[in-house]
Amino acid sequence: MPSYNITTIDLSIIAIYIIFIIGLGIKLSKKHQNAADYFLAGRSMTWFFIGISLFASNISSTNLVGLAGNAYASGISVYNYEWMAVVVLVIFSFFLLPFYLRAKIYTVPEFLEKRFDVRSRYYFSTLTLFLNIVVDTAGSLYAGGLIMTLIFPEIPLWISISLLAFIAGIYTIAGGLAAVIYTDAVQAVLLLLGSVIVTVLALSEVGGWSAVLAVTPPEDLSLIRPLGDPNMPWLGLVTGVFLLGFYFWATNQFITQRVLSAKNLNHGRWGVLFAGLLKLPVLFIMVFPGLIARALFPDLPNQDLVYPTLLFSLLPIGILGLVLAGLIAALMSSIDSTLNSAASLVTMDFIHKMRPEINNKQLMSIGRLVTFIFMLLAVIWAPQIANFNSLFNYLQQILAYTVSPVVAIFILGLFWRGANANGAFIALISSSIIGIILFLVNVVFEWTTIHFLYVAPILFIISLITAIIVSLMSKTPSIETDLIWTKEFYDAETRDLQNLAWYQNYRVLSVLLLSLTTWVVVSFW
Repeated sequence: MPSYNITTIDLSIIAIYIIFIIGLGIKLSKKHQNAADYFLAGRSMTWFFIGISLFASNISSTNLVGLAGNAYASGISVYNYEWMAVVVLVIFSFFLLPFYLRAKIYTVPEFLEKRFDVRSRYYFSTLTLFLNIVVDTAGSLYAGGLIMTLIFPEIPLWISISLLAFIAGIYTIAGGLAAVIYTDAVQAVLLLLGSVIVTVLALSEVGGWSAVLAVTPPEDLSLIRPLGDPNMPWLGLVTGVFLLGFYFWATNQFITQRVLSAKNLNHGRWGVLFAGLLKLPVLFIMVFPGLIARALFPDLPNQDLVYPTLLFSLLPIGILGLVLAGLIAALMSSIDSTLNSAASLVTMDFIHKMRPEINNKQLMSIGRLVTFIFMLLAVIWAPQIANFNSLFNYLQQILAYTVSPVVAIFILGLFWRGANANGAFIALISSSIIGIILFLVNVVFEWTTIHFLYVAPILFIISLITAIIVSLMSKTPSIETDLIWTKEFYDAETRDLQNLAWYQNYRVLSVLLLSLTTWVVVSFW
């Protein structure tokens, strides 16, 4: 069993980084004049910062730990979540994003109110808050706490989690979304640099790619798995993985909040596509290390220990501190994102809605208080994740039973004028009840064995059918044209794009990105 020792030099590097990000958050806090500054960075972000922040928040410590761990246990099929994200991001940039920015919304649930009514907004906002706590923030805290307990085994897991939450909470509470995005940019650089270094050193240590192939069954190098595969059946890939990805990238507040901060539509789209481009190398620098670890450490007791073990076993003094700073940075990226988005949801979807007379300074104060409360709740829940078989499976299973109804309502509302408020709300409530029942039957009591990637499309279809039937049976309200995608909208956009160079045309960039993604997928079919 490898040892997990860290020197004073490495600890000093980590400490310097933590002081830097806290200082940045405090500095940025002095620039906030209103709620738009605090929650949406003044709607002034450019494509580079949007894209790199999207990437950093998604490839957090949960993904670093989860991707390598799943590859160690079952091969590279876990990468399907990553390349599918590219497809979803392209679809998002074409269809939903223009309407988000046109509506000038603070939160994604706010869009549902504009398209349907306040009931759908309250439902989705409540669901998002729940998922922010038990999935996003708690998952990141657990992954970070796991690493901290390896470094300091005498410190209990819950204390490590509390310390990490406190550090992330300080600069998020002070600096708002601007602090989140700018620190994400720094964190993403450290994250990518550390992942490349670990991959190169691991390959060198094991003796090259041929040594990895010697311990890797051919099927574990395939992205497209048989229908009976227990981890990633191909039917679940094209249905469940896409639906989970659509929720995460197109409707999840903690991700889309970055895009809502864009200075204009073009910067929003370029940032989204840039994030998609950054997802492609993940296979080589974050998934493959899990396969390499099979040859180096074949008997690890827990797959979630794979990535931390690679770090402590391979990296020299100084470099270890730098890469651990990157890993902690990834943790911070996810925590700061979810805390800030939770504050936005409570403040703008509930407090401001019920008390519109509250001024901007009061809204910011409430946002900071909410951030602190949600930080505490996540700290309380995070240690419970240890009861699940793996971190990554925990994250995906919770989403599979909860988010498909929301995806169905967004898609139906965007493309069908006949979808109305009653249809949307009844579909959301009824499908969520069915999802809870399926979770109890399939996960808690284990009376059935339906794969969670099939649960997502089942709930999606039920939601679509329910919303359509109820909408047809009730009076259809008058809907503003600019909330529904139409051929006229597409044609008008085509005329606008003629004034841009090809490298600024998001449609051209999308085709190039999808072509590159196809090449990667086909190479590992």
